[in-house]
Amino acid sequence: MQIPFVDLKAQYARLKPEIDARIQRVLDHGQFIMGPEVRELETALASHSGARHAVGLSSGSDALLVPLLASNIGRGGAVFLPSFTFTATAEMILLAGATPVFVDVDAQTFNMDPLDLDRKIKRVAAAGDLVPRAVIAVDLFGLPADYAKIGVIAKQHNLLMIADAAQSFGADAAGRMVGTLAEVTAISFFPAKPLGGYGDGGALLTDNDELAALYRSVRSHGQGEDKYDIVRLGLNARLDTLQAAILLAKLGVFTDEIASRRKLADYYDARLTQYLTTPVRVEGANSAWAQYTVQCDDREALRTALGKAGIPTAIYYPRPMHLQPAYAAWGDGEGSLLVSEALAGRVLSLPMHPYMSEETAELICRAVIEAVSR
Repeated sequence: MQIPFVDLKAQYARLKPEIDARIQRVLDHGQFIMGPEVRELETALASHSGARHAVGLSSGSDALLVPLLASNIGRGGAVFLPSFTFTATAEMILLAGATPVFVDVDAQTFNMDPLDLDRKIKRVAAAGDLVPRAVIAVDLFGLPADYAKIGVIAKQHNLLMIADAAQSFGADAAGRMVGTLAEVTAISFFPAKPLGGYGDGGALLTDNDELAALYRSVRSHGQGEDKYDIVRLGLNARLDTLQAAILLAKLGVFTDEIASRRKLADYYDARLTQYLTTPVRVEGANSAWAQYTVQCDDREALRTALGKAGIPTAIYYPRPMHLQPAYAAWGDGEGSLLVSEALAGRVLSLPMHPYMSEETAELICRAVIEAVSR
């Protein structure tokens, strides 16, 4: 039997009546673009996170691009980001016309290293070719980055602080929910995310009234007072009404699902910590557990053994961004970001979703223990 890596079918079975009813309501009213469910979802997201504003968008990638465009961060601007991340983080910087500057990560949390960030900002400022404009910190695998330190650094250098929380919506740190830890927070509703739709989608969260208004303008072709009053460069980056309807149904059980993810992570920890390197726990922070990612010396042997047992795994990410061919021109080559490069060869993610039974979790743990004990 093949164990699912993410079990969307089990979730749908639980939510089928409400999801079907909400989809039918959209089909009945026919407002497929910016229908009432979009605003309803934005209100619910803001309430859940504690942010003043939520702006629904067409994808998590657009949630990274929109704030760059809205703040005119383009040619000549440097945007600092961790190298150990998904391509969208770097991709959107270049699409905005800005220059990515890759920063190393902490060996335990996998998140941006504040000390290396400070070094990179000072190096860019001293060189004088670029103007430091923004920081995009990534909450890898669901654990919030160290915004207490990164935020201070960003403020010292007058940089826009963007949280790439594609994997961490539902997490918290220092008593505050993701969505309130940075000036701007980008989230993703890709189906495999903790709060995922049935297609692409995303949102921006902020307490800044002016920025929220700009984001709403940029997502709709840069419109002003009406759709034919174009006041800035924009995008077609609106969240579909059908996706908003589906997400509203899922948001109703989201807190319960996050609790189940944390319970599964605790189970994995209790069974696996003595056999390989399990994810670090940070005092005062609670992960959303988008992924449960371990480190091991012989990753391929473990992955092969688990595959034979019908247990899927994933590698996030096999190559850091500064070594990817598409971004090599903006990196300093192999050996420049040692932690990111080392982690790329060691990480392996196990099945993680809120509908896994304890029996299945134990089967996975036994298979891991058997493989690493040989």
